[in-house]
Amino acid sequence: MRIIGGDFKSRIFTPGKNFKARPTTDFARENLFNILINRYNLEDKKILDLFSGTGSISFEFVSRGCRDVTSVELDRFHHQFINSVIDKLGIKGSLKALNTDVFKFITRSPGQYDLIFADPPYELSRIEDIPDLILNSKLLNENGLFILEHGKSNNFSAHPMFREIRIYGSVHFSFFSGDK
Repeated sequence: MRIIGGDFKSRIFTPGKNFKARPTTDFARENLFNILINRYNLEDKKILDLFSGTGSISFEFVSRGCRDVTSVELDRFHHQFINSVIDKLGIKGSLKALNTDVFKFITRSPGQYDLIFADPPYELSRIEDIPDLILNSKLLNENGLFILEHGKSNNFSAHPMFREIRIYGSVHFSFFSGDK
């Protein structure tokens, strides 16, 4: 895993051969963050990264100046890897990694976020439910942004809060607005 921009640009961390997560490609991450940087001041945003895997998205946000990022990952080995990178980068104050089930977190979290990113396994049976779970919860601020990474077999364009899709190879990012 390589951090592609910001203060930690070009830092490389190897999760190991037995790692099960499918990290977002460098190409897709770079394009996603080009969009976000051109639209938002990320430094003052509160970020939630669901299904974090390697934590690459969380690390990109922190590398670009975000000081309040929460990473949620169920797999304990992935969570340990994320925490090891947090330690190596010295960013404990900016990034909090939680080892919990995303669906339980959504229903129990008292916090609100300006931007929520979710990268579930593409084959997850409940992937179609995720936009409604997020957008009907209290997690996203009223004018917040929700981004769902998914494969080509999913189409969220009919959702009433869908705003746009960006496609980078096999990676699809669907953008949803928090304003109703």
